[in-house]
Amino acid sequence: MIDPAALRARLADVRERIARAADRAGRDPSSIRLIAVSKTFSPDHVRIAADAGQIDFGENKVQEGLQKMDLVGLPHLRWHLIGHLQSNKAKKAIGFHAVHSLDSPGLLQKLEATGREQNRSQEALVQVDLALEPNKHGATPEDLGPILAVARDCTAVRITGLMMLPPTVDDPEEARPWFRRLRALRDDLIQHGIPSSLVGELSMGMSHDFEVAIDEGATIVRIGSAIFGSR
Repeated sequence: MIDPAALRARLADVRERIARAADRAGRDPSSIRLIAVSKTFSPDHVRIAADAGQIDFGENKVQEGLQKMDLVGLPHLRWHLIGHLQSNKAKKAIGFHAVHSLDSPGLLQKLEATGREQNRSQEALVQVDLALEPNKHGATPEDLGPILAVARDCTAVRITGLMMLPPTVDDPEEARPWFRRLRALRDDLIQHGIPSSLVGELSMGMSHDFEVAIDEGATIVRIGSAIFGSR
């Protein structure tokens, strides 16, 4: 049973926490995009959040996300694929506003080819694996050069930044070094001639650590349970 008032209150609280974290970091709160992670939650959850002004929603799986888009039926919403994208699902992923889990030149080329074939455009972020955890996906820092080289010639897919999933920790402060490393990697790429338009966005921070991520430069935070409740 959904409690619409409670959901709206949690969403308002998250927005307020984002604003306070931005103020503490000397940043403009409007420079931080909130993605409400709606994976496993119903279309009704999405509609309630959308009625409260939420625009961006995140899904982990291509098929679940596409089905939810149709069931929600609100064309003004922006849907983000934040889970791992297998290359054989690349053609279907063109239905998302943005893909946050790009991790190879080949996957980018498939997304680009699909976008050109269907005359559609899409944003994408490169998922970076800094901790080299065997159970997580992502490009290594060394992989970024080839991916960004392909990105320069893309017309359907526009790379806008980097995304990461830090190691799971209980204390949000333990995630801070990982957020700091992603920001430093982004800054180093820019210093070495990569256009800021390709790597400017930093998608990092979830329900338990987004305030620390904002302090370290996150421009996109992906928040699920703090908005929708426990799964």
